[in-house]
Amino acid sequence: MQEERKIAGVSRTVFILGIVSLLQDVSSEMLVPIVPQFLKFAIGATTPIIGLIEGIAESTAALLRVWAGYAADKFGRPKLLAVIGYGLSAISKPFFAAASSWGHVLAIRFADRFGKGIRSAPRDVLIADSTADSERGRAFGLHRAMDTAGAMLGPLVVAVLVLTFFGQRFLVEPGREHRALYNLIFAAAALPAVLSWLVLVLFVREKERPLSQANKPEIRISALELDRRFRLFLGIVTLFSIGNSSDAFLVLRATGAPIKMEMVSFLWVYVVFNAVSALVALRSGLISDKIGRKPVVVAGWLVFALVYLGMARANSQLNVWVLFLLYGVYYGLTEGMLRALAIDLAPAHLRGTAVGAYFTFTGLALLPASVIAGLLWKHFGPPAPFYYGAVTSLVSALLLGALVKPDNNTSGTVGP
Repeated sequence: MQEERKIAGVSRTVFILGIVSLLQDVSSEMLVPIVPQFLKFAIGATTPIIGLIEGIAESTAALLRVWAGYAADKFGRPKLLAVIGYGLSAISKPFFAAASSWGHVLAIRFADRFGKGIRSAPRDVLIADSTADSERGRAFGLHRAMDTAGAMLGPLVVAVLVLTFFGQRFLVEPGREHRALYNLIFAAAALPAVLSWLVLVLFVREKERPLSQANKPEIRISALELDRRFRLFLGIVTLFSIGNSSDAFLVLRATGAPIKMEMVSFLWVYVVFNAVSALVALRSGLISDKIGRKPVVVAGWLVFALVYLGMARANSQLNVWVLFLLYGVYYGLTEGMLRALAIDLAPAHLRGTAVGAYFTFTGLALLPASVIAGLLWKHFGPPAPFYYGAVTSLVSALLLGALVKPDNNTSGTVGP
């Protein structure tokens, strides 16, 4: 198979998958600030019900990812799984406009996250299969940057729609009388999701597997083949995730006493945070190809520890701006590079299983992380969960740096 021509320094497949993720994240991030308000003010759902819906949705995505990665390895059809996953997310979103109870919203969120659980690991297999080992950091860095650009654009689209049609009143009293605006946002969010799926179906080509990999009966696909280094990596990244509670706690810290930042102001903080994350992700991938993935991830976790320590002590809006700029640096350094490192530490025929296991373990850790953070907040005060997160991230950085030993090459890869 001929080598693909490059766009922005990566293969055509990686660049198009970046567009797919950008469009999907525009759609998803449009709904992040809207669905909780829709549930609470338009549907009348209680806070525990909202938590239940999000818990079920995110746990579904986490549990499916390792299976989807395994299936991508076993059957050699990562694009098919990605198409199904993106398709489920796209087709579910228009149904928000017809939802009249929290049960309807639960079903829609379940379908959306079911799709996310199926698509994530196979998509990363497509990226890895179309990229040389020495350029893997660049590929995952660019993909993460494009993904984050979508996350930045989503809230901006919502802000434009809200301020154009209803003004700031919607942000203060987003009740049942605003059902038409909710429906407009739901319809607008469905459009980029459908476009994302179409781009994937029409323009992404799946790389042909070598004969040695295509001969399925001779290949043994088993997570037991993932060696001690990978299992150690998985344990350490899970430890970090148990201290990395939901970003909702960061929002509560910024908008609550003593800082009391207005939600409109925080929206701009969120946009700038995503912009910084995208810019750093572009550079971190290139750097990781030269010095290895592990030093970049360790640096990101140390930045995270600094941010959480700062949030524990923050008392002004200026603190929030500075700390969220640094938080963008953390995201840019780690989000794409952790996926690339998971693939580095796995044999070529287990790439899907490896990245699926990474997604599943870190996803499942979010539930205890947020429960622990909530209990610490309630019993010891708002700074407590941030001190806890700072300590776990610092310990995780030290463990990863000391215990996980990649091969002695510049990219830290294990090879095909």
